[in-house]
Amino acid sequence: MSDFTITMLTTFKLAAITTLILFFIAIPLAYWVAHTKNRSRVVIEAIVSMPLVLPPSVLGFYLLMAFSPINSPIGVFLKQTFDIQLAFTFEGLVVGSVLFSLPFMVHPIQSGFSSLNSSLREAAATLGISKIKTLFFIMLPNMKSSLLVGTVLSFAHTVGEFGVVLMLGGSTRATKVASIAIYDEVNAPNYPLAHQYAFTLFLITFAMLLCVYILNRRFTRADAL
Repeated sequence: MSDFTITMLTTFKLAAITTLILFFIAIPLAYWVAHTKNRSRVVIEAIVSMPLVLPPSVLGFYLLMAFSPINSPIGVFLKQTFDIQLAFTFEGLVVGSVLFSLPFMVHPIQSGFSSLNSSLREAAATLGISKIKTLFFIMLPNMKSSLLVGTVLSFAHTVGEFGVVLMLGGSTRATKVASIAIYDEVNAPNYPLAHQYAFTLFLITFAMLLCVYILNRRFTRADAL
């Protein structure tokens, strides 16, 4: 396979794995944030939202320091105990991407939970339906739009992230994603190949957002019936 194909496959593999992991993390986290009145909620919300304002290179730098197999106690422990190295590996990119894209999945789902009528949970409790069944069979089916938005935003954000993947993964064959490839080709300079990467991402992200708007309109109409 060509370098272009490998890079694009790595990019979308990273985005897909990250989005899948975030989906299962964000649902219980967003549910807790939306329904708890505990004071610790504010702290958790601030931590989740930090990637929205924190420069990606800052997060990437501290993750690199934390996962270094030489200078970090965490990195040394993972390497010596489990033979796992997260710095400059694809697995490390997944961990960094999950942390950096977390608010893009949590916030839409949290909004979806908050917008649901509380009578749904109250009626389910009256009928003796467990909280788990209420969540998966009553609440989530009624917030398909929020789930879709969170999934697409997380995927698209991971596809386009630069600072975290540059700091944590570098530009090796196993970790190079499209955003890094564009940077490398511009510095080469190889503008035709940079354009090929950039235009491919442009088309794919536009198509994804267009699908979101179309599906959201259909969900809205279906809910109105």
